[in-house]
Amino acid sequence: MPQLAQRMGRAKPSAIMLVAEKARALKAQGRDVISFSIGVPNFLPGEHVYAAARAALEADSGQYGSNRGADALLDAFLGHLECNGLAGYTRRNLCVGIGAKQVLYNLAEALLDPGDTIAFATPYWTTYVDIAEFVDAKVLRLECPPERDYKLMPEQLDAALAQKPKVFLFNNPSNPTGMVYHRDEIAALADVLVRHPDTWIILDDIYNRLVFDDIGYHNVLHFRPELRDRTIVVDSISKTYGMPGWRVGFAAAPESVAQALVTLNSNHITSVPEVVAAAAAAALNGPQDVPTQKCAEFSAKRDVVLAALADIPGVRCPRPEGAFYVFPDISVAFGRRHGPSGATIANDVDFCSTLLESKAVACVPGSAFGEPRALRISYTCDDAPLAEGLRRIQAFFAELD
Repeated sequence: MPQLAQRMGRAKPSAIMLVAEKARALKAQGRDVISFSIGVPNFLPGEHVYAAARAALEADSGQYGSNRGADALLDAFLGHLECNGLAGYTRRNLCVGIGAKQVLYNLAEALLDPGDTIAFATPYWTTYVDIAEFVDAKVLRLECPPERDYKLMPEQLDAALAQKPKVFLFNNPSNPTGMVYHRDEIAALADVLVRHPDTWIILDDIYNRLVFDDIGYHNVLHFRPELRDRTIVVDSISKTYGMPGWRVGFAAAPESVAQALVTLNSNHITSVPEVVAAAAAAALNGPQDVPTQKCAEFSAKRDVVLAALADIPGVRCPRPEGAFYVFPDISVAFGRRHGPSGATIANDVDFCSTLLESKAVACVPGSAFGEPRALRISYTCDDAPLAEGLRRIQAFFAELD
């Protein structure tokens, strides 16, 4: 029979979704599963978003939309950029996609030829590697261990960019670690980026409204605006507004890059549906009380998780300052046996598998993000299951021989 294209041998399913599917299967069997696996905000947007969607339905044209994005949505994103200190863009610098993931994939198609190199810090969001491999690009991983709070150092970036990767991809706040780069740290990285003019810069900033401890959102363009002619800012409504299922992502870029994304959209998705575009515009333009409130709630949940992990001997966790993840180093469990199940914990995958089977708590192994000593906890669930899940994790560690 005919064979699949060779590129499908490089395509992998999302490791995060595989864990989520296994958790759902156990739940369907009647297990009381608590999932810390998938990065879902676990709240809904304000009523004004639904009102805008209903109004758009009433006025639905039934026609194709713009490949770039509806004017009202583009203008709303321009306003959002200005609020983040990124003024001076026009509609011609923008393009909308079906979530930030599709925007990132289109950027890989637009910027990377087979054999080109993309560089990013490790730990990384799992999809970065998957997309790079799918377009047959090389990956340069910049190791950022827990001993350095999972952060990229300027001298490390300088050495990496000296190898002339085609693209440098930077995620702040970070998924999976929740770490946030402070003002001085971003300024130092921006100074390095200026010295390497042959590399495109992609800023994955989709958690920019979820920053804790009064650190604030900082962007390399705040400090080095001359980088704008080779920088692409990626954003999304998914995390900030509790709208992951609406699937709206954005890019703000040099006109040539934005136009390349528009061209790809014309062949991939055509357009974001009118109703979805109206809802997304309302989220960006409307009251910001929901995301502001949720940011405060996530900050408090972060403290609960850190306190629980601090009570487990040998577990260490750099303090995250944004998003809704913690990424503890759980390597103290490796080489030990879980008494009740008899399972030996050789690595992070064994740990997460045994934890799910024995305690019905789902976490994602750190190796999915390039750091096999860790695991990711997404703490967006309600307070009661969060506390119970943390109690189960503590009990699991206590049962290790």
